[in-house]
Formats: sequence, structure tokens, C-alpha cells
Amino acid sequence: MAATSERTVSLWDGKVTARVKVAGQGPALVFLHSGYGLIWSEFLDLLARDFTVYAPEHPGTSAGDPDAIKALDDLWDLVLYYYELFDKLGLDAPAVAGHSFGGMVAAELAATNPKRVRKLVLIDPLGLWRDDAPIKNYMVATQAELDPLFFHDQNHAARKLVYMNPEEPDSVIRVTWALGCTGKFIWPVPDRGLRKRIHRIAAPALIIWGREDGLTKPVYADDFRKLIPGARVELVANAAHMAPLEQPGAVASLIRDFAKT
Repeated sequence: MAATSERTVSLWDGKVTARVKVAGQGPALVFLHSGYGLIWSEFLDLLARDFTVYAPEHPGTSAGDPDAIKALDDLWDLVLYYYELFDKLGLDAPAVAGHSFGGMVAAELAATNPKRVRKLVLIDPLGLWRDDAPIKNYMVATQAELDPLFFHDQNHAARKLVYMNPEEPDSVIRVTWALGCTGKFIWPVPDRGLRKRIHRIAAPALIIWGREDGLTKPVYADDFRKLIPGARVELVANAAHMAPLEQPGAVASLIRDFAKT
């Protein structure tokens, strides 16, 4: 495991204490996590070999600070919050990678102020909606319902990193609250108008999709490609929605080759 440190910075007029895990060396890369909270896994260890990885915890998901989410009311608050975080970390225009919920936020950051994102990586992102491929509300679905959507290999060891364990009360509270803190910005569907402003993205963009993603089906990858000028898509075999956990080497390699230069 890569050696990680934690930085804390005061944001939003002192109302939020942001916690950011930092590891590695090289060009800055900000990673925005999924709705399940920050999971430091092999995937981020691999990225830390080539980048200085900054992995912020979404407000409210940090241990001991559940009320931090109350300071942010809507998506625009969240976008401005992240610009403020970039400023406090001394990151003018880093590469930004986001997975699922974090992918939606990354796209919004790159569209709202194109100068703040040097390169953009979206991994199975939320943010768009198609009536012919509806996205299941994973916040209220059971593990049995989510397994085939999240993991191509439903016996994959990384499953235990995502789901709550009823035998561990702390796990149940942590996952439930993380889903609530992120769900605040996508309920009832994760379409907050990104389609109208996504054309503003100027950063070179790589879209990575688990070929077997059952939550945000690969048809969405083509939508993102068409909507973001110059974007390209890479499909990852033997991976579903949790591609960074299921195929960490393949996803990290694609990001390295794209964002290192």
C-alpha cells in the first residue's frame, strides 16, 4: 500500500473541514470517489506510482464529522466548494478523475470553469439520463439487486469494500450516511442539467467504462463521447460499474497513459 498522509483544510467560510488523503509523487491528480465514500484500494495505490494523488472525502463522509454536509445545499454549492478546495491545496488546474458520482462532479467542474481542469477522466460516471436505459436507484436497492450491476465477478474480493456488513454496525452507518450525503445531489435522478453545459468542457477527456456495467450501461459512454468535444472511450473487459475496484490495473494503466503527459 502506498504511504498516505492526510491534509485538512478549512472551507466554506469555516463551516466545512475537508479531509484529503494524499499519496505518491508526480503530476497532481485529484480523484473524486463514488457515492459509497472514499475507498483507498489497489487502484489508488497504482495511481500513486505516477501521480501525486489527492483524494478528498465528500463532505459529511469523514469519520466524526457527519454534519459537514449540511453546509452545502445544492450542486452549485458543491462545485464552488471543490474550486475552493483546489485553491487551498494549491492546485490551479490539476488532472481530475472521478468515478460514478465523482465522475458527475468532475464533469461539472470541467464544464463550469474549463480552466480549472487540465485533463479529465470519467469512470462510469453518473450525470446523464436516458429513458431507454434508466439508472437504478442504488441508494435503496438491495445488495442482491446491485451485485450483477456493480461486479462482473460476483465473487470478487472487492465486494466487501463496497457493501455494508449487517454484523458491523459501524459499517452500516458509514455506508448509509455516505449514500445519503452524495445522494443529496442526485436524488431522484442524477440529471441536473449536465447535458446542457457539457459542451463547455475544454480539457482532453478520457471516458472509461466497465463493459459489463449494469447500473450506467455502456450506451452512456457513447453519449458522453458525443457530448464532450474530442473525448475518447475505453471499455474495460470483465468489469461492471465498480471497474476501478474490479480491474484496478487496467483502469489505472489507461489513466496513466492518458494523464501523465
